[in-house]
Amino acid sequence: MARYHMKKKDREITDSNELMEILKQGKYATISMCRKNEPYIVTLNYGYDENKNGLYFHCAKSGLKIDFINENPQVCGTIIEDLGYIADECEQKYRSVVFWGEMFFVENLEEKKHGIDVLINHLEKNPGKVKEKSIKSEQRYEDVGILRLDIKELTGKKRM
Repeated sequence: MARYHMKKKDREITDSNELMEILKQGKYATISMCRKNEPYIVTLNYGYDENKNGLYFHCAKSGLKIDFINENPQVCGTIIEDLGYIADECEQKYRSVVFWGEMFFVENLEEKKHGIDVLINHLEKNPGKVKEKSIKSEQRYEDVGILRLDIKELTGKKRM
């Protein structure tokens, strides 16, 4: 897919470390999907896996998201870091990333465990306590749905 150039080059984030920082610090990603010319968008919390350059999400094992992904796994998403509104200037401070990639429903038990680990470590201040409380048996891994988004392209923009 051909990409447009960024019109305000002074706002483009080109430093890969800064792009990774936004992925690491964010808590929610908004994901857009499409099937048969029907759009769908959803906001989910996520865990960023730097080694796989991907995002993990937990979800139900069936439902609208899964139907869309099964039909068309190509997705686009964004993560926004809101740095506040600038009063009397009608401006907003922010950093954001937009990413394109492919979304998969994770079936493999070991990868499910890894995905849940990534999610909890990304989102929680005390991951050990949460794991101890939430994952009391192997069955818990079977009960939850896990999605993995493999990032293929990433762009960033900021207004500071």
